[in-house]
Amino acid sequence: MPRVLRIHNRLIIGGPAINVTYLTRYMAPEFDTTLVIGGKDDHEQDAIHLTKDLGIEPLVVNEMRRDIHPLQDGIAYQKIKALIEKYKPDVVHTHAAKAGVIGRLAAEACGVPVIVHTFHGHVFHSYFSKWQSNMFVHIERYLAKKSTGIVAISASQKHELGDIYKICPPEKLEVIPLGLDLDKFQYKQEEKRADFRKKYKIEGDEIAIGVIGRIVPIKNHSLFVAAAKRALESTGKKLRFVIVGDGDMRPQMEEEFKAAGIDYAYFPEQNKKATAICTSWLTAMDEVLAGLDIVALTSNNEGTPVSLIEAQAAARPIVSTNVGGVADVVMHEKCGYITRPGDAEEFAQSLLRLIENDRQREEFGAFGREYVQAKFSYQRLVRDMSAYYHRLIEQSKRKK
Repeated sequence: MPRVLRIHNRLIIGGPAINVTYLTRYMAPEFDTTLVIGGKDDHEQDAIHLTKDLGIEPLVVNEMRRDIHPLQDGIAYQKIKALIEKYKPDVVHTHAAKAGVIGRLAAEACGVPVIVHTFHGHVFHSYFSKWQSNMFVHIERYLAKKSTGIVAISASQKHELGDIYKICPPEKLEVIPLGLDLDKFQYKQEEKRADFRKKYKIEGDEIAIGVIGRIVPIKNHSLFVAAAKRALESTGKKLRFVIVGDGDMRPQMEEEFKAAGIDYAYFPEQNKKATAICTSWLTAMDEVLAGLDIVALTSNNEGTPVSLIEAQAAARPIVSTNVGGVADVVMHEKCGYITRPGDAEEFAQSLLRLIENDRQREEFGAFGREYVQAKFSYQRLVRDMSAYYHRLIEQSKRKK
């Protein structure tokens, strides 16, 4: 059977980690896959439970980390070269930026027949200065020439990579959306809802609006706070705001809630009822989503947001900024509302439409569930990736 060495930056909470672990587990026995991961930073939430739950034992190259570090990166490069020489894979598939640089250079040096890279997001805007972003564009163009194929996780991302940033010719890009285990979001929802709301002191007549993810600048929790303030001032309904996640910007977010006059509690330290609470990191997203009524995303940049796919699988309506692959995941005015990035007034008004209309929340939720079940199952992901690998392997044989 063909051997695959799958290389990923680091195993932290988010869509890329789910993607690489599902591909590693469920492409067997058709493909013999070894997963290689880098080390995470101290503030990042470990997602090692994903590999444990699926019976995967990843190889860890601790020197491969998110930030650029020439010495550590050089050590990581040599270690990955050694792994390639040991396993002799037919395919090296890298995921995310750092793994994509080190892994593809090592694979080319070792003469691997098929080299594939997946862009789960990109660093071409909203993360770095203009000159840094331009540098990353040039690096990715260089690496694309060393790649047999490039995977985009949405049609909009393919357009950005091929037509806007010209990373490679569009015909070299394959769109393969993420695939997730969505079944768990449909089982025992009422029981999970009761447990979640009891734990976080959310009453039955309160509408819970949640945002899920790292509390970092790119996720723009400031917009969530501003929209929460406007919504509270504009409705007579009882509202609760739930932040699921943690990160460096939590202190700033807490100050913004205080300045907005919104009662707030960091629940791990203050086990009390408050209008807005931060739960810190949680892993049982099926329980979280069962307990919420509306799911929000306020980011300035995204790849394909897993939180929105999972929310719809749980039949929860969405309000999101129109960034990255959001429009490929959420159908505007069918599954929820997509708003202009950074526009707190529009975001709040979209929340209010759902807050004031119980029937619309139910209809959007039901439509969203059917939509993502057809498009984002892990079974579909495995089928698509398997067909892609076989095609690239056959092409590489014909070139010999």
